[in-house]
Amino acid sequence: MFWWFEREGQHLRVEVLQVAASEFELRTIQADGAVKVETFTDADELAKRQRELQDTLSSSGWTGPHGWVM
Repeated sequence: MFWWFEREGQHLRVEVLQVAASEFELRTIQADGAVKVETFTDADELAKRQRELQDTLSSSGWTGPHGWVM
């Protein structure tokens, strides 16, 4: 799944990937192309972190999430 966030004409992408049976990644791709990857073995912890990230982005002026589930 991935979502876009927008701020002042710049876009940031957040991706959630299941890379193995019990391994998940939360990727943040910044507007400048910098990538941050966080790894989780618990889906609930991933969901909690995703909510925290979205709250942080919103409080920093990013709008979203925009996009669709793939």
